[in-house]
Amino acid sequence: MSSYDKLVPTHGHVTQANIHVDSAAVLSAKTVRIVPTTFSARATQSIAKAEDRALVTNTLDRAMCVRLSDRFEIVAENQPADLTVHAVVTNVIPTDAGAAALSTVASLGSSVVLPVGVPRLPIGLGGLSVEAEAIGKDGTQKAGIVWARGANSFANKARVSRVGDAYSLAASFGNDFSKILLIGKSPFGGGPSLPPLHRVRSGLGGQSKYAACEAFGRAPGLPGLVGGELGLPPAWTDKVPEHAVARSQVAQRGTE
Repeated sequence: MSSYDKLVPTHGHVTQANIHVDSAAVLSAKTVRIVPTTFSARATQSIAKAEDRALVTNTLDRAMCVRLSDRFEIVAENQPADLTVHAVVTNVIPTDAGAAALSTVASLGSSVVLPVGVPRLPIGLGGLSVEAEAIGKDGTQKAGIVWARGANSFANKARVSRVGDAYSLAASFGNDFSKILLIGKSPFGGGPSLPPLHRVRSGLGGQSKYAACEAFGRAPGLPGLVGGELGLPPAWTDKVPEHAVARSQVAQRGTE
């Protein structure tokens, strides 16, 4: 990130974050371009497979692209825009796939005899740390965030994958940072609101509001929801574009 000087602590109930936002600048912006998310060298050491890293970065970028479409026009990466957004995954705590499998079996088993499933076992939980910024046309930072969250037994479904938790947390980060740019202030607090139609359509695996978001593929929709309930690895239902995997492989060679 270009600067950490203006970041101030702004925490949610389960999220640790430091943020900065130039409210006037982001609220006056009309267009956004997204530079694909990358892994830091440290985070790359935690997740060896390029395909797994691409799952995390791609779902993060897709979440940002869809959410930012609420107010901004999203343009292609090679086009000029009022704001240029880029995120870096700085650390990943891998999910213990064995513990996730046990949690899934326990939850599915309890649903047979109980009206509700039991919470996930509080062992082997993963975590994610990300930093991101939005740069204006003048080359200065208009918004920035350093963000960290760990999975918990109640909010995050167990998925049998080393990036099972990082995958779901990446989407949470994408929504949090996007909200900063949408409202020009902290994303934490405030009540829930109904999503616009374009976001519902994208969430079900439909076409994105802007063509630029198609670079990150489409959400897995209903198969993804079912896969999440069954604890399946996200790679089974979310087909990451080949260029995202290739980019992850190239980035890894650059850290070796």
